Amino acid sequence: MMKAFKFRLYPTTTQAVQFNQHIGSCRFVYNWALDQKTKTYEQTGKSISRFDFNKKIPILKASSEWLGEVNSQSLQGMTKQVESAFTRFFREKKWIP
Repeated sequence: MMKAFKFRLYPTTTQAVQFNQHIGSCRFVYNWALDQKTKTYEQTGKSISRFDFNKKIPILKASSEWLGEVNSQSLQGMTKQVESAFTRFFREKKWIP
């Protein structure tokens, strides 16, 4: 038997700002990785792995100091999601979200 729990968060103002900053940074990295992967595939026919993206994240964080305020594990998770979206696309022939 599985149990489910629902929790409602009531963050303080500073916590809400941090949540929004974290989500925005993850969205930025996801869109950046998706753009890089799409352009590379169109130009060369080859794909960039998530490990190559993870190597570029410190460079990206250095160029955009607001990304430095978010932990790298969340940003690396976005590169993993981009890679799984491409894998699903080529395996199932569905559009990339």
